[in-house]
Amino acid sequence: MDPTPTPGRLITLEGGDGAGKSTQAALLAARLRAAGVEVVETREPGGTPLGQEIRRLLVTPGGDPPVVRAELLLYLADRAQHVARVVAPALARGAWVVCDRFVDSTIAYQGAGRGLDEAEVTALCRLATGGVWPDLTLWLALDPALAARRRAGRGGADRMELEGIAFQERLVAAFARLAAAEPGRWREVAADGDVETVAAKLWAAVADRFPAVAG
Repeated sequence: MDPTPTPGRLITLEGGDGAGKSTQAALLAARLRAAGVEVVETREPGGTPLGQEIRRLLVTPGGDPPVVRAELLLYLADRAQHVARVVAPALARGAWVVCDRFVDSTIAYQGAGRGLDEAEVTALCRLATGGVWPDLTLWLALDPALAARRRAGRGGADRMELEGIAFQERLVAAFARLAAAEPGRWREVAADGDVETVAAKLWAAVADRFPAVAG
């Protein structure tokens, strides 16, 4: 009989646009692999072929942008497919999933950012995930003004990144509120340092939550 697989873990990286989540997700996944963990590195939106099409609709400026409720439902459709096809199977076989954005982005962006009822958004997120929820959420906290300068330096802003500072400030407040409500799940990491410094802080947060993985 095959041994029962070790329970998988879902680690999500959250934060405003320009905080460096994609870079840090890749570095964290590599560090976990070096520690002997099977890792599935993914993102939202766009973690599946269907999700890539939904991502194009969501982030491309111009055209016929979705209204607020349509935007929410597109994100939820992406997530439902993503969990069913990628996240849940990986967790079931004992893999660790490192995901660049997940449910908390939707609660922050479409709730606080767009003004939808956060309790309703949260309930819909649970429906979309079938109850799958992060074991650890790493919040890359960054001042919105500094994040805006970073985005300006790299160019090619998507539709969400074109929102103004007031929108980004609402996101920061929402992430802070979510983190305060679930301190066991959330770890806040200052993202204003260089890449290596931030990566070290993230790894320390992971080791604090999962001591066994740090050896």
